[in-house]
Amino acid sequence: MDTLSFLKLNSRWLAAGALLTFMSSFGQTFFISIFAGEIRAEFGLSHGDWGGIYALGTLASAGVMVWSGGLTDQFRVRVLGPAVLILLACACAFMATNHAAWLLPAVIFTLRITGQGMTSHIALVAMTRWFQKTRGRALSIATLGFALGEAVLPLLFVFLLVFYDWRLLWGAAAIVAVLGVPLLVSLLKEERTPQSMAQSSQSVGMNRRHWTRNQAMSHWLFWVMVPSILGPSAFGTALMFHQVHFADVKDISHLTFVAMFPIYTAVTIFSMVLSGWALDRVGTPRLIVYMYLPAVAAFLVFGLSSGASGLLLGFVLFGLTSGANSTLPNAFWAEFYGTASIGSIKAMAAAIMVLGSAIGPGLTGWAIDAGIGLEAQYVAVAAYFLCSSALLFFGVRKAAALLPGRG
Repeated sequence: MDTLSFLKLNSRWLAAGALLTFMSSFGQTFFISIFAGEIRAEFGLSHGDWGGIYALGTLASAGVMVWSGGLTDQFRVRVLGPAVLILLACACAFMATNHAAWLLPAVIFTLRITGQGMTSHIALVAMTRWFQKTRGRALSIATLGFALGEAVLPLLFVFLLVFYDWRLLWGAAAIVAVLGVPLLVSLLKEERTPQSMAQSSQSVGMNRRHWTRNQAMSHWLFWVMVPSILGPSAFGTALMFHQVHFADVKDISHLTFVAMFPIYTAVTIFSMVLSGWALDRVGTPRLIVYMYLPAVAAFLVFGLSSGASGLLLGFVLFGLTSGANSTLPNAFWAEFYGTASIGSIKAMAAAIMVLGSAIGPGLTGWAIDAGIGLEAQYVAVAAYFLCSSALLFFGVRKAAALLPGRG
Protein backbone atom coordinates (compact mmCIF):
# COMPACT_ATOMS: atom_id res chain seq x y z
CA MET A 1 0.00 0.00 0.00
CA ASP A 2 1.41 3.41 -0.97
CA THR A 3 1.74 6.12 1.68
CA LEU A 4 -1.11 8.31 0.37
CA SER A 5 -3.57 5.41 0.38
CA PHE A 6 -2.36 4.40 3.82
CA LEU A 7 -3.00 7.90 5.18
CA LYS A 8 -6.47 8.12 3.62
CA LEU A 9 -7.54 4.73 4.91
CA ASN A 10 -6.23 5.24 8.44
CA SER A 11 -6.38 9.02 8.91
CA ARG A 12 -8.70 9.12 11.95
CA TRP A 13 -6.65 6.59 13.96
CA LEU A 14 -3.33 8.13 13.03
CA ALA A 15 -4.68 11.58 13.93
CA ALA A 16 -5.87 10.26 17.31
CA GLY A 17 -2.37 8.95 18.00
CA ALA A 18 -0.77 12.25 16.97
CA LEU A 19 -3.24 14.21 19.12
CA LEU A 20 -2.36 12.16 22.19
CA THR A 21 1.39 12.46 21.63
CA PHE A 22 1.03 16.23 21.19
CA MET A 23 -1.02 16.56 24.38
CA SER A 24 1.66 14.63 26.27
CA SER A 25 3.84 17.74 25.80
CA PHE A 26 2.35 19.35 28.92
CA GLY A 27 3.87 16.60 31.04
CA GLN A 28 7.17 16.39 29.16
CA THR A 29 10.40 17.86 30.50
CA PHE A 30 10.92 20.19 27.54
CA PHE A 31 7.69 21.99 28.50
CA ILE A 32 7.95 21.91 32.29
CA SER A 33 11.57 23.14 32.18
CA ILE A 34 10.49 26.29 30.32
CA PHE A 35 9.30 27.52 33.72
CA ALA A 36 12.31 26.28 35.72
CA GLY A 37 13.63 29.78 36.39
CA GLU A 38 10.26 31.08 37.59
CA ILE A 39 9.59 28.02 39.77
CA ARG A 40 13.05 28.08 41.37
CA ALA A 41 12.78 31.82 42.03
CA GLU A 42 9.28 31.67 43.53
CA PHE A 43 10.01 28.73 45.83
CA GLY A 44 13.69 29.56 46.57
CA LEU A 45 15.15 26.35 45.13
CA SER A 46 18.70 25.53 44.06
CA HIS A 47 19.44 23.45 40.94
CA GLY A 48 19.84 20.41 43.20
CA ASP A 49 16.60 21.14 45.10
CA TRP A 50 14.58 21.50 41.91
CA GLY A 51 16.23 18.45 40.37
CA GLY A 52 15.49 16.43 43.51
CA ILE A 53 11.83 17.49 43.54
CA TYR A 54 11.52 16.64 39.88
CA ALA A 55 13.19 13.26 40.43
CA LEU A 56 10.91 12.43 43.37
CA GLY A 57 7.70 13.21 41.50
CA THR A 58 8.90 11.39 38.40
CA LEU A 59 10.03 8.33 40.36
CA ALA A 60 6.58 8.08 41.90
CA SER A 61 5.01 8.25 38.45
CA ALA A 62 7.33 5.47 37.24
CA GLY A 63 6.09 3.23 40.04
CA VAL A 64 2.45 3.91 39.20
CA MET A 65 3.08 3.36 35.46
CA VAL A 66 3.83 -0.32 36.13
CA TRP A 67 0.16 -0.69 37.09
CA SER A 68 -1.59 2.04 35.12
CA GLY A 69 0.13 1.19 31.83
CA GLY A 70 -1.49 -2.24 31.90
CA LEU A 71 -4.91 -0.57 31.66
CA THR A 72 -4.32 -0.35 27.90
CA ASP A 73 -4.81 -4.13 27.78
CA GLN A 74 -8.22 -3.75 29.47
CA PHE A 75 -9.79 -0.53 28.14
CA ARG A 76 -10.21 0.87 24.68
CA VAL A 77 -8.46 4.08 23.70
CA ARG A 78 -11.77 5.91 23.24
CA VAL A 79 -12.49 5.31 26.94
CA LEU A 80 -9.03 5.60 28.47
CA GLY A 81 -7.73 8.46 26.31
CA PRO A 82 -10.34 11.12 27.20
CA ALA A 83 -10.15 10.19 30.90
CA VAL A 84 -6.38 10.68 30.94
CA LEU A 85 -6.65 14.01 29.08
CA ILE A 86 -9.07 15.28 31.74
CA LEU A 87 -6.60 14.23 34.44
CA LEU A 88 -3.79 15.97 32.52
CA ALA A 89 -5.84 19.19 32.47
CA CYS A 90 -6.29 18.88 36.25
CA ALA A 91 -2.52 18.42 36.63
CA CYS A 92 -1.84 21.61 34.66
CA ALA A 93 -4.37 23.47 36.81
CA PHE A 94 -2.63 22.07 39.90
CA MET A 95 0.66 23.63 38.76
CA ALA A 96 -1.08 26.93 37.99
CA THR A 97 -2.64 27.23 41.45
CA ASN A 98 -0.09 25.63 43.79
CA HIS A 99 1.70 27.98 46.21
CA ALA A 100 3.25 25.42 48.57
CA ALA A 101 6.79 24.16 47.98
CA TRP A 102 6.05 20.89 49.78
CA LEU A 103 3.36 20.09 47.19
CA LEU A 104 5.70 20.45 44.22
CA PRO A 105 6.58 16.71 44.14
CA ALA A 106 2.84 15.96 43.92
CA VAL A 107 2.45 18.51 41.11
CA ILE A 108 5.31 16.93 39.16
CA PHE A 109 3.90 13.46 39.81
CA THR A 110 0.50 14.36 38.33
CA LEU A 111 2.02 16.01 35.27
CA ARG A 112 4.43 13.14 34.62
CA ILE A 113 1.99 10.25 35.08
CA THR A 114 -0.74 11.83 32.96
CA GLY A 115 1.45 13.55 30.36
CA GLN A 116 4.76 11.84 29.80
CA GLY A 117 3.43 8.55 31.13
CA MET A 118 -0.11 7.60 30.19
CA THR A 119 -0.99 9.96 27.33
CA SER A 120 2.01 8.94 25.25
CA HIS A 121 1.76 5.29 26.36
CA ILE A 122 -1.86 5.00 25.19
CA ALA A 123 -0.96 6.43 21.78
CA LEU A 124 2.05 4.20 21.19
CA VAL A 125 0.40 1.01 22.39
CA ALA A 126 -2.56 1.75 20.13
CA MET A 127 -0.33 2.17 17.07
CA THR A 128 1.61 -0.97 17.93
CA ARG A 129 -1.56 -3.03 18.37
CA TRP A 130 -3.67 -1.58 15.55
CA PHE A 131 -1.03 -1.93 12.85
CA GLN A 132 1.15 -4.90 11.99
CA LYS A 133 2.64 -4.82 8.48
CA THR A 134 2.60 -1.01 8.49
CA ARG A 135 3.58 -0.59 12.15
CA GLY A 136 6.66 1.49 11.33
CA ARG A 137 4.73 4.03 9.28
CA ALA A 138 1.95 4.22 11.86
CA LEU A 139 4.39 4.88 14.71
CA SER A 140 6.36 7.47 12.76
CA ILE A 141 3.19 9.39 11.83
CA ALA A 142 1.56 9.21 15.27
CA THR A 143 4.74 10.35 17.00
CA LEU A 144 4.75 13.54 14.92
CA GLY A 145 2.71 14.93 17.80
CA PHE A 146 5.84 14.78 19.98
CA ALA A 147 7.80 16.65 17.34
CA LEU A 148 5.12 19.30 16.85
CA GLY A 149 4.99 19.95 20.59
CA GLU A 150 8.78 20.28 20.82
CA ALA A 151 8.89 22.61 17.82
CA VAL A 152 6.04 24.96 18.72
CA LEU A 153 5.45 25.03 22.46
CA PRO A 154 8.90 26.08 23.82
CA LEU A 155 9.21 29.02 21.44
CA LEU A 156 5.59 30.06 21.97
CA PHE A 157 5.63 29.85 25.76
CA VAL A 158 9.08 31.42 26.21
CA PHE A 159 7.78 34.32 24.12
CA LEU A 160 4.54 34.51 26.13
CA LEU A 161 6.49 34.53 29.39
CA VAL A 162 7.69 38.00 28.48
CA PHE A 163 4.10 39.28 28.70
CA TYR A 164 2.18 36.91 30.97
CA ASP A 165 2.63 35.36 34.41
CA TRP A 166 3.83 31.76 34.31
CA ARG A 167 0.83 30.55 36.30
CA LEU A 168 -1.56 31.98 33.73
CA LEU A 169 0.24 30.03 31.01
CA TRP A 170 -0.22 26.78 32.92
CA GLY A 171 -3.93 27.61 33.08
CA ALA A 172 -3.90 27.99 29.30
CA ALA A 173 -2.27 24.55 29.03
CA ALA A 174 -5.11 23.08 31.11
CA ILE A 175 -7.68 24.58 28.73
CA VAL A 176 -5.89 23.12 25.69
CA ALA A 177 -5.88 19.66 27.29
CA VAL A 178 -9.64 19.90 27.95
CA LEU A 179 -10.28 20.95 24.34
CA GLY A 180 -8.51 17.79 23.20
CA VAL A 181 -11.18 15.57 24.79
CA PRO A 182 -14.07 16.14 22.34
CA LEU A 183 -11.64 16.04 19.41
CA LEU A 184 -10.30 12.65 20.50
CA VAL A 185 -13.82 11.30 21.06
CA SER A 186 -14.81 12.45 17.58
CA LEU A 187 -11.79 10.78 15.96
CA LEU A 188 -12.48 7.48 17.73
CA LYS A 189 -16.22 7.16 17.10
CA GLU A 190 -15.24 4.08 15.15
CA GLU A 191 -12.24 2.72 17.01
CA ARG A 192 -9.91 0.45 15.13
CA THR A 193 -9.30 -2.92 16.77
CA PRO A 194 -6.96 -5.75 15.80
CA GLN A 195 -9.92 -8.13 15.70
CA SER A 196 -11.90 -6.14 13.15
CA MET A 197 -9.18 -4.60 10.99
CA ALA A 198 -6.33 -7.15 10.86
CA GLN A 199 -6.02 -10.62 9.41
CA SER A 200 -4.92 -12.03 12.78
CA SER A 201 -5.80 -10.60 16.14
CA GLN A 202 -2.32 -10.79 17.63
CA SER A 203 1.21 -11.28 16.34
CA VAL A 204 3.67 -13.59 18.10
CA GLY A 205 7.21 -12.88 19.27
CA MET A 206 10.32 -14.96 19.86
CA ASN A 207 9.86 -18.73 19.70
CA ARG A 208 6.40 -18.06 18.20
CA ARG A 209 5.07 -17.27 21.68
CA HIS A 210 2.60 -14.78 23.10
CA TRP A 211 4.81 -13.44 25.91
CA THR A 212 3.32 -12.12 29.15
CA ARG A 213 4.96 -9.31 31.08
CA ASN A 214 6.39 -11.66 33.71
CA GLN A 215 7.82 -13.92 31.01
CA ALA A 216 9.33 -10.94 29.18
CA MET A 217 10.92 -9.61 32.37
CA SER A 218 12.47 -13.00 33.12
CA HIS A 219 14.12 -13.10 29.68
CA TRP A 220 17.67 -11.80 29.36
CA LEU A 221 16.89 -9.59 26.33
CA PHE A 222 14.61 -7.37 28.39
CA TRP A 223 17.50 -6.46 30.68
CA VAL A 224 19.87 -5.96 27.75
CA MET A 225 17.43 -3.27 26.60
CA VAL A 226 17.24 -1.51 29.97
CA PRO A 227 20.41 0.68 29.62
CA SER A 228 19.24 1.74 26.16
CA ILE A 229 15.78 2.63 27.48
CA LEU A 230 17.26 4.62 30.35
CA GLY A 231 19.83 6.59 28.35
CA PRO A 232 17.76 8.83 26.04
CA SER A 233 15.17 9.38 28.74
CA ALA A 234 17.67 10.24 31.46
CA PHE A 235 20.03 12.44 29.51
CA GLY A 236 17.63 13.85 26.94
CA THR A 237 15.50 14.91 29.90
CA ALA A 238 18.54 16.38 31.66
CA LEU A 239 19.42 18.36 28.53
CA MET A 240 15.96 19.92 28.40
CA PHE A 241 15.58 20.22 32.18
CA HIS A 242 18.74 22.32 32.59
CA GLN A 243 18.18 24.37 29.42
CA VAL A 244 18.23 27.69 31.26
CA HIS A 245 21.46 26.84 33.09
CA PHE A 246 23.07 25.27 30.00
CA ALA A 247 22.31 28.39 27.96
CA ASP A 248 24.16 30.41 30.63
CA VAL A 249 27.11 27.99 30.50
CA LYS A 250 27.31 28.39 26.73
CA ASP A 251 26.91 32.16 27.06
CA ILE A 252 23.77 32.40 24.92
CA SER A 253 20.25 33.60 25.74
CA HIS A 254 17.47 31.22 26.67
CA LEU A 255 15.48 32.36 23.64
CA THR A 256 18.44 31.54 21.37
CA PHE A 257 18.59 28.10 22.96
CA VAL A 258 14.91 27.30 22.38
CA ALA A 259 15.13 28.77 18.87
CA MET A 260 17.15 25.65 18.01
CA PHE A 261 14.21 23.40 18.89
CA PRO A 262 12.46 23.72 15.50
CA ILE A 263 15.65 22.56 13.75
CA TYR A 264 16.03 19.75 16.25
CA THR A 265 12.39 18.88 15.63
CA ALA A 266 12.83 18.93 11.84
CA VAL A 267 15.71 16.45 12.13
CA THR A 268 13.66 14.38 14.58
CA ILE A 269 10.75 14.24 12.13
CA PHE A 270 13.09 13.26 9.29
CA SER A 271 14.54 10.50 11.47
CA MET A 272 11.07 9.35 12.55
CA VAL A 273 9.81 9.04 8.99
CA LEU A 274 13.01 7.44 7.72
CA SER A 275 13.18 4.92 10.57
CA GLY A 276 9.48 4.08 10.18
CA TRP A 277 9.90 3.50 6.45
CA ALA A 278 13.05 1.43 6.99
CA LEU A 279 11.46 -0.55 9.83
CA ASP A 280 8.69 -1.87 7.55
CA ARG A 281 11.27 -2.93 4.96
CA VAL A 282 14.37 -3.98 6.91
CA GLY A 283 12.98 -4.90 10.33
CA THR A 284 13.73 -3.81 13.86
CA PRO A 285 16.77 -6.03 14.62
CA ARG A 286 18.94 -4.55 11.87
CA LEU A 287 18.13 -0.94 12.74
CA ILE A 288 17.85 -0.63 16.51
CA VAL A 289 21.46 -1.61 17.22
CA TYR A 290 22.75 1.56 15.52
CA MET A 291 20.11 3.93 16.86
CA TYR A 292 22.11 5.48 19.70
CA LEU A 293 25.39 6.15 17.89
CA PRO A 294 24.37 9.70 16.85
CA ALA A 295 23.74 10.42 20.56
CA VAL A 296 27.36 9.51 21.30
CA ALA A 297 28.52 12.23 18.89
CA ALA A 298 25.83 14.65 20.10
CA PHE A 299 26.86 14.64 23.75
CA LEU A 300 30.53 14.90 22.83
CA VAL A 301 29.61 18.04 20.92
CA PHE A 302 27.50 19.35 23.82
CA GLY A 303 30.40 18.80 26.18
CA LEU A 304 33.30 20.05 24.06
CA SER A 305 31.87 22.74 21.79
CA SER A 306 31.30 26.41 22.50
CA GLY A 307 28.72 28.92 21.32
CA ALA A 308 25.43 28.52 19.49
CA SER A 309 26.84 26.76 16.41
CA GLY A 310 28.19 23.87 18.47
CA LEU A 311 24.88 23.48 20.28
CA LEU A 312 23.05 23.45 16.96
CA LEU A 313 25.24 20.62 15.66
CA GLY A 314 24.60 18.70 18.88
CA PHE A 315 20.84 19.11 18.49
CA VAL A 316 21.00 17.90 14.88
CA LEU A 317 22.87 14.77 15.93
CA PHE A 318 20.64 14.13 18.92
CA GLY A 319 17.58 14.62 16.72
CA LEU A 320 18.66 11.60 14.66
CA THR A 321 18.57 9.41 17.76
CA SER A 322 15.40 11.02 19.13
CA GLY A 323 13.44 10.37 15.95
CA ALA A 324 14.49 6.74 15.71
CA ASN A 325 13.87 6.33 19.44
CA SER A 326 10.23 7.30 18.89
CA THR A 327 9.58 4.38 16.53
CA LEU A 328 12.10 1.54 16.84
CA PRO A 329 11.82 0.61 20.57
CA ASN A 330 8.01 0.57 20.35
CA ALA A 331 8.18 -1.82 17.40
CA PHE A 332 10.89 -3.83 19.17
CA TRP A 333 8.59 -4.93 22.01
CA ALA A 334 5.89 -6.10 19.60
CA GLU A 335 8.31 -7.88 17.27
CA PHE A 336 10.28 -9.74 19.96
CA TYR A 337 7.51 -10.36 22.53
CA GLY A 338 4.29 -10.31 20.49
CA THR A 339 1.23 -8.09 20.89
CA ALA A 340 -1.07 -10.16 23.12
CA SER A 341 0.19 -8.41 26.29
CA ILE A 342 1.92 -5.47 24.61
CA GLY A 343 0.24 -2.92 26.90
CA SER A 344 1.60 -4.53 30.07
CA ILE A 345 5.04 -5.24 28.60
CA LYS A 346 5.42 -1.76 27.25
CA ALA A 347 4.10 -0.32 30.52
CA MET A 348 7.12 -1.84 32.26
CA ALA A 349 9.41 -0.40 29.60
CA ALA A 350 7.64 2.96 29.97
CA ALA A 351 8.15 2.82 33.74
CA ILE A 352 11.88 2.29 33.16
CA MET A 353 11.89 5.22 30.75
CA VAL A 354 10.12 7.40 33.32
CA LEU A 355 12.63 6.21 35.92
CA GLY A 356 15.38 7.41 33.60
CA SER A 357 13.72 10.79 33.29
CA ALA A 358 13.77 11.00 37.09
CA ILE A 359 17.41 9.95 37.40
CA GLY A 360 18.72 12.36 34.76
CA PRO A 361 17.61 15.74 36.18
CA GLY A 362 18.28 14.67 39.77
CA LEU A 363 21.75 13.27 39.10
CA THR A 364 22.89 16.16 36.93
CA GLY A 365 21.38 18.76 39.28
CA TRP A 366 23.21 17.32 42.27
CA ALA A 367 26.41 17.12 40.23
CA ILE A 368 26.10 20.81 39.32
CA ASP A 369 25.69 21.69 43.00
CA ALA A 370 28.79 19.55 43.73
CA GLY A 371 30.84 21.54 41.23
CA ILE A 372 30.79 19.12 38.28
CA GLY A 373 29.81 21.17 35.25
CA LEU A 374 27.33 20.06 32.61
CA GLU A 375 30.01 20.04 29.93
CA ALA A 376 32.11 17.46 31.80
CA GLN A 377 28.97 15.46 32.57
CA TYR A 378 27.96 15.30 28.91
CA VAL A 379 31.30 13.80 27.87
CA ALA A 380 30.60 11.00 30.37
CA VAL A 381 27.10 10.65 28.91
CA ALA A 382 28.63 10.05 25.46
CA ALA A 383 30.64 7.17 26.92
CA TYR A 384 27.44 5.74 28.46
CA PHE A 385 25.67 5.73 25.08
CA LEU A 386 28.65 4.01 23.46
CA CYS A 387 28.67 1.19 26.04
CA SER A 388 24.89 0.68 25.91
CA SER A 389 25.04 0.53 22.10
CA ALA A 390 27.67 -2.21 22.23
CA LEU A 391 25.55 -4.23 24.68
CA LEU A 392 22.47 -3.81 22.48
CA PHE A 393 24.34 -4.81 19.33
CA PHE A 394 25.40 -8.21 20.65
CA GLY A 395 22.16 -8.88 22.53
CA VAL A 396 19.76 -8.17 19.66
CA ARG A 397 21.88 -10.11 17.17
CA LYS A 398 21.62 -13.19 19.39
CA ALA A 399 17.89 -12.82 20.09
CA ALA A 400 16.99 -12.21 16.42
CA ALA A 401 17.64 -15.88 15.69
CA LEU A 402 14.62 -16.73 17.88
CA LEU A 403 12.14 -14.66 15.84
CA PRO A 404 9.50 -16.38 13.69
CA GLY A 405 10.93 -17.48 10.37
CA ARG A 406 14.53 -17.17 11.49
CA GLY A 407 15.02 -20.18 13.72
